[in-house]
Amino acid sequence: MDLYFEDVHHTYPSGVHAVRGVTLHVPAGQRLAIVGQNGAGKTTLVRHLNGIFRPSQGTVRVGDWTTSDKDIADLAARVGYVFQNPDEQLFARKVIDDVTFGPRNLGFDAERSAQAVREALSATGLTEHAQDHPYHLALSERKRVALASVLAMQTQVVVLDEPTTGQDERGVQMIARIVADLAAQGRTVVAITHDMDFCAENFDRVVVMADGQVRADDVPERAFRQAAALADAQVEPPQLLRLADELGWDSSPLTVPAFVDGLAARRAVR
Repeated sequence: MDLYFEDVHHTYPSGVHAVRGVTLHVPAGQRLAIVGQNGAGKTTLVRHLNGIFRPSQGTVRVGDWTTSDKDIADLAARVGYVFQNPDEQLFARKVIDDVTFGPRNLGFDAERSAQAVREALSATGLTEHAQDHPYHLALSERKRVALASVLAMQTQVVVLDEPTTGQDERGVQMIARIVADLAAQGRTVVAITHDMDFCAENFDRVVVMADGQVRADDVPERAFRQAAALADAQVEPPQLLRLADELGWDSSPLTVPAFVDGLAARRAVR
């Protein structure tokens, strides 16, 4: 289920032109990260995928559907959206009820729904909290409840808005595993993130946005080398890439194993 943004513009009623002529094709199964400073248009852009926003100009397509022809309920069957603030998404008195809501609304039968909910709670480490009230949990746990509620819907597209915010290292690694699992299943993951290290380690493609426009669009190794685009977006490269530059390396290690391999190779030469 490919995604298409074709010359998309979005202007808010206040007159703010938040997205300016964005054209992107996201192949099915790709892991795409969108980065940029606050106000760059990232969230506005991706909220077109599930019908929260409609383009002021241009076209957004999810598979063979044009989003302007579908309502939010229709698009929810294809696009699961995890909000940055889970408190905008959670409403039930029990975690399990929040996670069950989506599958039930999508018409899953009882057996499929129960299995989807079990798998989502297990993947997010929330099985023991199934009967808890979401608002008795910490913010990091509530974010995982919101994630579980989307995973249980088993949509072909999953959108993650700042998924690592408030998570400790264990939580970040859990989300990384979920992203990898979704990709392995052929599902598309689109993430908005300010966490450049998480982005570099877990995504196939990076889109850099500033002032509502795409300033760079490439694989992480090349996207994070486009200094002018990063400066416009007020984004720093991942820390390992910055360290390699300080050491005078000509390579672009984006993961700890890649950096260790690079270090070992240089020591071997000596």
